[in-house]
Amino acid sequence: MRTFNHPADRLTPGIALNLLKHGNFRFMNNIGLNRDLLELMNETKDGQSPFAAILSCMDSRTSAELIFDQGFGDIFSIRIAGNVISGNVLGSLEYATGVAGSKLIVVLGHTNCGAIKGACDHVEMGNLTPLLDKIKPALNAEDKIIGDRTGHNPEFVNAVATLHVKNTVHEIMDGSVIIKDLVKAGKVGIIPAMYDLATGKVHFFDKEAQLPAIVEDLEREFVM
Repeated sequence: MRTFNHPADRLTPGIALNLLKHGNFRFMNNIGLNRDLLELMNETKDGQSPFAAILSCMDSRTSAELIFDQGFGDIFSIRIAGNVISGNVLGSLEYATGVAGSKLIVVLGHTNCGAIKGACDHVEMGNLTPLLDKIKPALNAEDKIIGDRTGHNPEFVNAVATLHVKNTVHEIMDGSVIIKDLVKAGKVGIIPAMYDLATGKVHFFDKEAQLPAIVEDLEREFVM
């Protein structure tokens, strides 16, 4: 059973987003879809058409397939500490949207993130140092938390993580002409989000999203 059982040309960025919202609702309520994974493996062995690409952290508790209750062939999952952007990540997202036809990019951060904590504490260690430097713009931009501005303060860490996912959306748009053109044409959407490790809920930042304004008839079927 595929998550989207309609012709691929009926898929829109709005439907893709709502499919993820429905999946996260199922995950939170422990009512995942009954999938025959071996059947799905057989169905997708010769090709794939994931409806979304999710850039998330490598944290062992943040598997996008589980959080959004998705099966084989449903989503591209790009995982790297701190969900940071690099040329390789941009290239992967360009492949997902420009070649494979994914309709949505989600930049997914999470609470209590170790990479964010490392950036907050100015950790320096080998190749981790330049990775954490990519989080520094969000760290420097956070100006609401007074007092403990270290990795020991969950409020500060989560505030920086939230700013970071929003910044990363802008980095993707600025760093890829291919993705920017697809978004401007309404063919692809992009949205930042945060996953709460304590509740399992994904909060999507709709105000910072870039999604087509037009809602098609099929899309209404997938509204929560």
